[in-house]
Amino acid sequence: MSFFPRVFSIRWQQMRAKVRYRILILTLLPILLTLVSLVFITIYWNISYTGKQLFMKVKADLTVANNTLVSVQQSQEKQLELVMSSWEFQNQFRQIDLGSIASRHSIELFLEQKKQRLNLDFLRLVSVAEAAADPDLRFMLPKVKGNDAFSGLMVLGPSRLARIDSEMVKTASISLVETPRSQKPTKAVENRGMLSRSLLPIPDLQGNVAWYLDGGILFNRDIRIVDHIRDLVYDKGTLPERSIGTVTIFLDNIRISTNVPLHFFPQGDESQGRALGSLVSEEVKLKVLSQGLLWVDRAFVFNDWFISAYSPLVDIHGKRIGMIYTGFSESPFIHNYLLNIIELGTILMLVLLVSGLLVYRGAYSLLQPIERIHHVVKAVQSGRNLRIGSLGLERDNELSNLAEQFDRMLDLLQRRNSQIQAASEQLEVKVEERTRSLQEKTKELQNNVALLNETRQQLVVNEKLTALGELTAGIAHEINNPTAVILGNMELLKFELGDNADVVEEEIDLVIQQVGRISTIIRSLLQYSRPGEFNAPLEMHQLTPIIEEMLVLVRHSIQDQKVLLNQDLNASYPIEVNRPQLLQVLINLVVNAAHAMDEQGRIWIRTYDWVQNDEPIGVKIEIEDEGKGIPQEQLGRIFDPFYTTRKDGTGLGLSLSYGIIKRIGGTIEVSSTVGKGTLFTIGLYHKAKEEQTDTPYEGLHFNGT
Repeated sequence: MSFFPRVFSIRWQQMRAKVRYRILILTLLPILLTLVSLVFITIYWNISYTGKQLFMKVKADLTVANNTLVSVQQSQEKQLELVMSSWEFQNQFRQIDLGSIASRHSIELFLEQKKQRLNLDFLRLVSVAEAAADPDLRFMLPKVKGNDAFSGLMVLGPSRLARIDSEMVKTASISLVETPRSQKPTKAVENRGMLSRSLLPIPDLQGNVAWYLDGGILFNRDIRIVDHIRDLVYDKGTLPERSIGTVTIFLDNIRISTNVPLHFFPQGDESQGRALGSLVSEEVKLKVLSQGLLWVDRAFVFNDWFISAYSPLVDIHGKRIGMIYTGFSESPFIHNYLLNIIELGTILMLVLLVSGLLVYRGAYSLLQPIERIHHVVKAVQSGRNLRIGSLGLERDNELSNLAEQFDRMLDLLQRRNSQIQAASEQLEVKVEERTRSLQEKTKELQNNVALLNETRQQLVVNEKLTALGELTAGIAHEINNPTAVILGNMELLKFELGDNADVVEEEIDLVIQQVGRISTIIRSLLQYSRPGEFNAPLEMHQLTPIIEEMLVLVRHSIQDQKVLLNQDLNASYPIEVNRPQLLQVLINLVVNAAHAMDEQGRIWIRTYDWVQNDEPIGVKIEIEDEGKGIPQEQLGRIFDPFYTTRKDGTGLGLSLSYGIIKRIGGTIEVSSTVGKGTLFTIGLYHKAKEEQTDTPYEGLHFNGT
């Protein structure tokens, strides 16, 4: 009676954990999927929509910067018009028109004062002849229409800058800085200057144009425009904390006017500085300067990644001479983005934790009735005669019905145990009677000792088989009845539960499977005592799942031993066998191997395809141990019925295993070395060979040393 409660106790401990955590997982799974979906949707929205908004913003900032440059040129034209229309200028200009050389000097002094006041880098009066002689102004003259000014950008070398103002040559000179992600500079200093230049015609009293006002600004080292644009588009509150908005004017690919800092976050004595003379990245240069396209994307700016926008600048000839850039640092947006993900993840974990606690408490209260069943089973296992009784549930409750059926089963098992005990005592009496009878006959046949021993051995085997047949037939009849009740009630329980049976479907199937195994064991006993009456059905199977099932079943039998099971399962060819019978053979061999070792050791289980003439014909199974080994004189008898060297052995395991393998045409090879171990090799054909006329030990191979 102790076997079934012990097995049930082990299975219950596994089932209790599985059911509780399965309820927890099934409840939390929809919540988890919903929250994870929300997180991924949020991430998608941030990447998709926030990214688009950032690029739209920087593109709008670039438009403002371009418009600001246009407005600078328009402002220059208005400044020149105000100078021309002033009373001082007109008064002195009339004197020049009359040919006064002194008035020319006076008006130059007046223009120098105006240049300082209007924040211009140059402002001068040139005649038509002087303008025509100047190669830079000569191109602008045809573009001046009537009395309206004309403005544009131009790039001048040091000699041409000196013709306007020698001070601009020094201002325009910028040392180049080697910059990551750009080509190495081909020169050390940039001496050219980029100017915004305006030319305004000055008519005389007769309306003829003989003079021009020439004025403008030099962009090299001029921070007024870029800082004005930055303050305009990146005012406080428009960008995240620690984000830097920058504006740059490029001469070719060189920063000549910028507020991009040399050190984004200066430390100690460092100053933030400006990255004058640094170069734009090569990919931006190729697209904007070489191809004349607009850049709106991420870009590496000096030493960090920025959300950037670039557009080309053209001079009065229509030639691309540089770029204008607006952008802001990317890292603060990424930081905020990651912070949002961490916050969402934290909320997700908190929700899962609270939900998990609630579900766990609910599962605990649900499993309390099953806990009662578990305690009763443990009590029965320890020898106490207890029953489950009432669980405090409604009579129609599935667990209440299960407890009632379980109590009935325990009562039935107790009665069957008594019957088995009585049958065992009767068997001993019969064996004693037969032994006494044989002893009497032995005294009468002293003249033929050899024949007597052989006859006596055969009689003992026959009588044991007869007794075993009677006993197993009675046991099979009595045990099959309760197993049929268990099987019927399990099917009824599964039917009554309907869709709710999914939660415990694995446990119900396991009970049904183990009931089937009980029936298989009884059939195997009957099969040995009356082999002709039982022909187990054969089916095609893969060997590896059978081996894995056997390993699960034998762990309980050898759990008290420190035995290590090593597996090398390589068989792939299907074989025709009866699965329960093959399981029984493998269990017998592994348990025998474990018993052959003193409490500890290793067992190797190997499988591989059986190949002959390069064609697979079946599979082979090797079971090897590190046990004591089998002496040569005993090796030929190990498959004899009732032959055993163990005190508690029956001598039927190997004999029954041999009979099962022989009936399907398989082979068994035994190799043993005393003191080192034993190797059993089983050969199984792809198609079973049931029709055989082999001798009883055909197919056996022994090898002992």
